[in-house]
Amino acid sequence: MIHSTPSEAIFNEIKEAAKQIWQNNYSNDYGYVDEKVNRINSLTNVEDNVMVCYRMFDMHNQFKLRRELSEEALDYINANK
Repeated sequence: MIHSTPSEAIFNEIKEAAKQIWQNNYSNDYGYVDEKVNRINSLTNVEDNVMVCYRMFDMHNQFKLRRELSEEALDYINANK
């Protein structure tokens, strides 16, 4: 399967929504959230790198992420699962 590179807007939208889920739902007592957010921040917009943001979550958090995204971002995720 050939994965497409999203627009910069979709890339940033998915990254920001993923960071918000980590920051709003998890404790950073042991640097767990910082580790996840740093991983997200290190991503560059090449091929389907942004899908790391989606795949790092279990199905419940993937649902939370999807609720926050635009139709265009959802279309991108659906095309690159």
